[in-house]
Amino acid sequence: MVGRQVAAEETDSDGPLTGLDPEQHAAVDAPRGPVCVLAGAGTGKTRTIVHRIARLIHSGHVSAGQVLAVTFTARAAGEMRTRLRALGVHGAQARTFHAAALRQLRYFWPRVVGGPQWDLLEGKLRVVSQAAHRAGAGTEPEVLRDLASEIEWAKASLVTPDDYPAEVARIGRQSPGPVEQVAGVYRWYEAFKAKANLLDFDDLLLHTAAALDEHALVAEEFRDRYRCFVVDEYQDVTPLQQRVLDAWLGDRDDLTVVGDANQTIYSFAGASPRPLLGFTRRFPHATVVRLERDYRSTPQVVALANRVIGAARDRPAGSRLRLVGQREPGPEPAFAEHEDETAEAAAVARRVVELIEAGTPASEIAVLYRVNAQSEAYEQALSDVDVPYLVRGGERFFNRVEVRQSMAALRTAAAGTPTGELPKVVRELLEPLGLTAEPPTGGATRERWESLLALVELAEELAAQVEGADLGLYVTELDMRARAQHPPTVEGVTLASLHAAKGLEWDAVFLVGLVEGTLPIQHADGSEAAVEEERRLLYVGVTRARRYLSLSWALARGDGRRNRRRSRFLYGLIPDGDAAARVSRARREMGGAVAATRCRVCGAALIDAVATKLGRCSGCPADLDEELLTSLKEWRARRARALKVPAYVVFTDATLVAIAEQRPVDAAGLVSIAGIGASKLDKFGGEVLGLLRARG
Repeated sequence: MVGRQVAAEETDSDGPLTGLDPEQHAAVDAPRGPVCVLAGAGTGKTRTIVHRIARLIHSGHVSAGQVLAVTFTARAAGEMRTRLRALGVHGAQARTFHAAALRQLRYFWPRVVGGPQWDLLEGKLRVVSQAAHRAGAGTEPEVLRDLASEIEWAKASLVTPDDYPAEVARIGRQSPGPVEQVAGVYRWYEAFKAKANLLDFDDLLLHTAAALDEHALVAEEFRDRYRCFVVDEYQDVTPLQQRVLDAWLGDRDDLTVVGDANQTIYSFAGASPRPLLGFTRRFPHATVVRLERDYRSTPQVVALANRVIGAARDRPAGSRLRLVGQREPGPEPAFAEHEDETAEAAAVARRVVELIEAGTPASEIAVLYRVNAQSEAYEQALSDVDVPYLVRGGERFFNRVEVRQSMAALRTAAAGTPTGELPKVVRELLEPLGLTAEPPTGGATRERWESLLALVELAEELAAQVEGADLGLYVTELDMRARAQHPPTVEGVTLASLHAAKGLEWDAVFLVGLVEGTLPIQHADGSEAAVEEERRLLYVGVTRARRYLSLSWALARGDGRRNRRRSRFLYGLIPDGDAAARVSRARREMGGAVAATRCRVCGAALIDAVATKLGRCSGCPADLDEELLTSLKEWRARRARALKVPAYVVFTDATLVAIAEQRPVDAAGLVSIAGIGASKLDKFGGEVLGLLRARG
């Protein structure tokens, strides 16, 4: 028997529920008992949850103190409490799973354990390091992070150390090391922790469930206190969290769950949508409500999101939500192909400047990527155009441990003046630090590898730009970049991984680096389920955008070898036309009245980042004033020394060449050159125009 689908006409319209749409109203007004709300992205699920809790309390079904609402982040729990207070609800508990379990365990500890309460292990790497040493595993920081993550997955999946090897083999999971050795690390970790009377966050859940399962009086007291349960983001529950929820419920069914299987992106950590998708099998009489009206994004963004997730294979019935945009129309999502990653980052930075100058706050713009190592190019590009940025969910590139270690090794080597081609020298120096010929399968080890590879690509870029570039010059360039990339302590453009962006939204979103091997990530290719999770990651990224959305990819890294293909997930999404037409359309759509940049000599659409800045095709004749260019470079060097920043932070070489070719006579002509926005004009415009006037 399937769950009952609630139609809009079954709802009423009394006062407390004004402002809700018919489906939200149906969820809020559903009768006591199990309720499953399938809520698509942007459909107002938090609003629906808090109104349902308020309705249950105001109708006398439960008192506020008998409600326990759980979600997955402290931020989401705090928002829920704030909204409940605004509806006149005080005393209802809204917490994360772990916070709720910690509170309960502390209360019941004297009865279920006795003696002094064990301390909470805030950071487990120290104990994991001891366990790894005893088990003969590596103790490098990234190895320890991967081992810690694997132990977290095992405990969240209710897998014991003894069962770990067989379970990994059964599901085909990539282990961070030999399975017996990882099992040994897990076993020693648990032993060291118990000996020191320590609990980790997963223990909070395990002990809470055990307390309720094994102590009847404790379970009776708890279940008398809490009568009504609400679970947000139910697609992300792990087997361990589901076990805790089952212990809370006992044989009762006063449960409301809210989730979206299309946003399941944490399977690597043990999360599973199975409880959400199987809710009506467990509770055949459950009320099921589908929220599909998207209030976050424009119809254009919503349509693209539907196409992204609609291409998924074998979608279960509970995941077949089709969003319907409720906002006013906006620009079509833009697609852009670039020659290399540097050009892609520069193009994104230019568009960011345009959006900011048109009135979009920097804090309402996000650049989202698959892996944290991709952030460096965008940190650099935004620094070049003087736009502040914040890195969310990861360290800034030059602050990462592996990058600091690499720079120390490179400085030491530079003192000995090594010979050879720069990229080859850098690669050889980084090999002992983890730069293997083939990328690791994933986790922190893969992120470290990506960071090291990015350093090699910077060497390739420098070698291509500067004839005879050696390690000393390369180290100087790295130091300058590191010093320059200190964003101010003001709000700025968000740089984040797709995972870190979950639950957030912005007016403008740039999804970057959409190539095979990155999205889907290379190690996902062996499993159809893993590839489909990568598709859901793209869906999550698309649904973060309210109005402006750009999707881009580069045909090469930084070495000029065009050996990349755009992500398979983009096929069928990109409008018809060749690359030039796509880029032209992207600029036109994302800029409203802003036309595509065209060559000032032949009129052709410009795609390449340097060509766009110069305002002409690379093959078209240039009227370069060499003496003016020399004067501009000398002026830039003086300004860079005065500001204590690298020269490119003032203006890049390409911008100076463009000025020397076009010789603008006023501010309007100066800002018509790509890369010169309002902030650059304010800082340097008067001086540059003065140099131009002096040249006649």
